[in-house]
Amino acid sequence: MSEATTNNVKAQIPGTFYRKPGPESEPYATEGGKVSAGDVVGLIEVMKSFHEVKAEQDGTVAKFLIEDGDAVAPGQDLLELE
Repeated sequence: MSEATTNNVKAQIPGTFYRKPGPESEPYATEGGKVSAGDVVGLIEVMKSFHEVKAEQDGTVAKFLIEDGDAVAPGQDLLELE
């Protein structure tokens, strides 16, 4: 049985998660898209301060586990990489 290994990107801080830097901007990452370790895959806003969420490993975005604009808690899974 060969199964793709998955690794979830998690929120490090509480706040609101955004997939892109602005309403008219392209998303940082898309499902099916490749990312490298250190690539920004989203932002978390806390009291008008934005913090980058970065991939910790190379991979392909299998799926986002939350919606754009959702509130997140520390340790919450944001997206799945394979």
